[in-house]
Amino acid sequence: MKNLLNPMASAALAALLLMVGPLHADNTGQLDYTQMTPEALAEYLIFEAKGFKLDMDVQEGGKAKQRMVQDELQKVCTQTHNKPSPEQAGKILAEARASIKYPEGGIKLGDWRKGRELAWSGYGFRIGHKIDDHSKREPGGNCYNCHQLATDRVGGTLAPSLTNYGKTRGNSEQTLRFVYDMIYNPHAYFPCTRMPRMGAKGLLSNEQISHLMAYLLDPESPVNH
Repeated sequence: MKNLLNPMASAALAALLLMVGPLHADNTGQLDYTQMTPEALAEYLIFEAKGFKLDMDVQEGGKAKQRMVQDELQKVCTQTHNKPSPEQAGKILAEARASIKYPEGGIKLGDWRKGRELAWSGYGFRIGHKIDDHSKREPGGNCYNCHQLATDRVGGTLAPSLTNYGKTRGNSEQTLRFVYDMIYNPHAYFPCTRMPRMGAKGLLSNEQISHLMAYLLDPESPVNH
């Protein structure tokens, strides 16, 4: 989860400012927001205006403030509005592919029933008034927020529908590797995608990824009926 929120938060804040028009000054009267770039103002509002409780502990260790700091990939994607140059895209692809660690014994499908629970779970890594306790419940994949999955529940529409994914693509070795890579680090195929780096960022384990893959590819999974 680390470093995932900053580009989204920055974009939202910048969009808000465009809608409400220029602000004038803070309580001290010393700041002229109208003279700041959207990027500089977003950074100020996130890190300096005390609108976020950045001193909270987070599940992966450290403080919430550390999550809001962009890594090098996110900086490039923000600066280019998710349209990196060919040179930048090539570098992102190479680094993403190098980051992927494959399970011992090869890529295999897990239990689609466990994958279903993970895909429809938004639990994990959340902070606020009630911090998710990972000792009591494992984090989910939160897939449903962006993807339509099986037809027995309603999912999101921000990303492509995955209904009948295994039925239409099969479960060849090539397909298994593609799906594993996409869950682990999707920048290996789509530089500056908004899809989270579930494996590369330690949000899901290899076992959890195998269960999610089974939910997408197993012929018995509701995704393929």
